[in-house]
Amino acid sequence: MKEKTLHPVSGFLVIALIAICVAGGIYGAAYDYAAVPVILFVLAGVLCTSITVVQPNKSVVVTFFGKYVGTIVNSGLFAVIPFSIRKTVSLRVRNFNSVKLKVNDVEGNPIEIAAVIVFKVVNSAKALFDVDKYMAFVEIQSETALRHVASRYPYDNFNESGMSLRANSDEIAKELAAELQERLSLSGVEVIEARLTHLAYSTEIASTMLQRQQASAILSARQIIVEGAVGMVDMAIRQLKESGVVELDEERKAAMINNLMVAIVSERGASPVINAGSLY
Repeated sequence: MKEKTLHPVSGFLVIALIAICVAGGIYGAAYDYAAVPVILFVLAGVLCTSITVVQPNKSVVVTFFGKYVGTIVNSGLFAVIPFSIRKTVSLRVRNFNSVKLKVNDVEGNPIEIAAVIVFKVVNSAKALFDVDKYMAFVEIQSETALRHVASRYPYDNFNESGMSLRANSDEIAKELAAELQERLSLSGVEVIEARLTHLAYSTEIASTMLQRQQASAILSARQIIVEGAVGMVDMAIRQLKESGVVELDEERKAAMINNLMVAIVSERGASPVINAGSLY
């Protein structure tokens, strides 16, 4: 369905013509002109059926005996074909908040996800004639696209490679908007923005996945601590060697490394032990 822009006659001119017909009918009835008043009153009644008002940011689709005539996109008072059917379509920007959907991500974990879709109608003819109830069409297709996108990515990527729903929300939103636009173009709807409003593990696995996230965070922190400890031990041994304070053989060096690593990596404060004897 291709939309045709209709350029109707100004409604004020037609209202003036209706007033003239009514005045002429009253004048003819007063002076007993038999058929003239009837014709003028009938003409005025027919012209009244052509008057239509278009509100700002709305369009009116006009059909005449089942044939699409055109769409009035400008606001104001107009006159169209008498006895035609006019349907109003809102061109304003609207939001659709999806319900919380339960979906399995690419790893099979059940998650809860929801999104908000910002859209508007850009083709009134398609919205009315190509789909049945375009608002319901937008809701169903939005939830279908959200399920499809959510099932293609993991909730969280513990390997730190590739995209995930939690870490790449902007990229996921762009992909969701692009897929929605492809699905909704049939209904004459333009997707302005799509954003995730809710993302969480399902209640049955939420506690388990929280423990996994905590374990992953602990491991990452331990790795950083160990890397820092190795650097500090290496620096300490090099400074001792360069300053000549003490000569360390391989066994004493190993003992010092062990003590320093324990002191740095340990979660509790290290208790010093004074060795009055010899390692040998």
